[in-house]
Amino acid sequence: MLIELRIRDFAVIDELTIELGPGLNALTGETGAGKSIIVGALSLLLGERASSEDVRVGADRAVVEGVFDIEGRAAVLERLDALGLQAEDGLLILRREVQAEGRNRAWVNGSPATATVVGRLGSALVDLHGQHEHQTLLDRGAQREILDAYADAGDLATEVARRYGRWSAARRSLSERRERAMELESRADFLRFQLKEILDAEIDPDEDADLEARARRLEHARELAEGANTLHDLLYGGDDALSDRLAQVRALAERLARIDPTLADVQAALESAYHAVVEAGRSAGAYGDGVEHDPRELERVQSRQHRLFRLKRKYGATLEDIVATGRRLAEEVADLDAADRDLSELERRAEEARADLEEASVRLGAVRRAAGSKLSAEVEGVLPELGMTGAVMQVALLPREEPGAGGGEEVEFRVSLNPGFEPRPLRKVASGGELSRVMLALKALLARVDRVPTLIFDEIDAGIGGVVATGVARKLAEVSQDHQVFVITHLPQLASRARSHLFVEKTESDGVAATTVRPLGPDERVAEIARMLGGDPESPTSREHARELLGV
Repeated sequence: MLIELRIRDFAVIDELTIELGPGLNALTGETGAGKSIIVGALSLLLGERASSEDVRVGADRAVVEGVFDIEGRAAVLERLDALGLQAEDGLLILRREVQAEGRNRAWVNGSPATATVVGRLGSALVDLHGQHEHQTLLDRGAQREILDAYADAGDLATEVARRYGRWSAARRSLSERRERAMELESRADFLRFQLKEILDAEIDPDEDADLEARARRLEHARELAEGANTLHDLLYGGDDALSDRLAQVRALAERLARIDPTLADVQAALESAYHAVVEAGRSAGAYGDGVEHDPRELERVQSRQHRLFRLKRKYGATLEDIVATGRRLAEEVADLDAADRDLSELERRAEEARADLEEASVRLGAVRRAAGSKLSAEVEGVLPELGMTGAVMQVALLPREEPGAGGGEEVEFRVSLNPGFEPRPLRKVASGGELSRVMLALKALLARVDRVPTLIFDEIDAGIGGVVATGVARKLAEVSQDHQVFVITHLPQLASRARSHLFVEKTESDGVAATTVRPLGPDERVAEIARMLGGDPESPTSREHARELLGV
């Protein structure tokens, strides 16, 4: 509930703190004292558009702050958690600030927030009746939730929302797959052409180096053959070859080593050198004989190199990149080939999810129709007590083109306040007082299922008195058993029922008007009720009448 409202430099309010308690709180005072300004400050806190005109003359900013006790308020705690915020010791502090130059800021428990966030949290805590834009009950979504709560259909509504989520997910998957299939289909021929080009090349990621070596040998075949044959002649096969000269040296070393064994190492080294030269000469000769000048083979190798070069320009800088591109293309083509199968399965799932949603929506719609008729009858039974004889209440269920998270229909509360006129949506009811009384009738019936803890009624007493005023007062007292109620009123019948009575008055200091609010003690309250009754506040008769209303 709202336990404290702080207002500073707002309109004619200098600085004001209003403490509110549970049950029924009444705010009274002379006409023009500033009661509507307090409602305006509350409206700002609940999301009203900020205006520099709200700033008190001579001040640089206006501030409105509300302190709420949200202990046990699961819906509000869930909203806070979704915003990444937490209550502090069970309290929530909302703050709006309007600067004289027009800028405005907002805070939630001291953390900067947007005015929209503050307004959303405020609307979960306070229903303000008197200005259409701040009445939660005027919203179709809120009306649907109230009807479902009245019908005890919360679990079924939750199941409908869950099935809608499942259907939405299935539709999203189907749409994404269709888009993907269309994208792939438009590229299908090109994808398959690219994949075929890569696969036909039969690429070995390691063949670059081998092709380079083979091309180099083929390009220099004559040079290699002639050089190898020359090596063969110089080392082994020609006249005065190195192997012949080493043979003579080897023989000499062998004779000397037989005379002096210490030359055995020299002999062994020459022996190895001789055999190495012989082997090298023979190998060179064999290599030279094997070298073949083959222009066709060179052309084939160069053609292969050119083909791989073209593929690198198209698909990647290296052969590994080309192979990886081929794998990716193969996956895309496989996706395309599987698209029809996937689409069929996803279509089946979406149809199944929609059928499940429609089944639950039909059941929920039936429950709503029965509850709507009952609620309409009950509200029509209460309205005459509030001075609205002949008023008609209707709960309209407006079919949706397709089921949504809220089911197969929109819920709209409609009323006709005059006999012979068709019921119209609540948001189109012109009179603030009449609309507030309709809201009061609904709140009286829905008090235990309505999740908004604080109700503020302004203009509810417009144009009523006597027996009707007593009926309105009685209903407000009933509602205050389940909600905190704050009523701005001129009616003594209403004010006398309040648990807490606040008095607003306008004063003047240094030629500047200011609005103040103070709680009334027992004697002051008797005087105020006597004034509201239209008599002399000091008259014994008026005070006796006031005490009678107050029950003291």
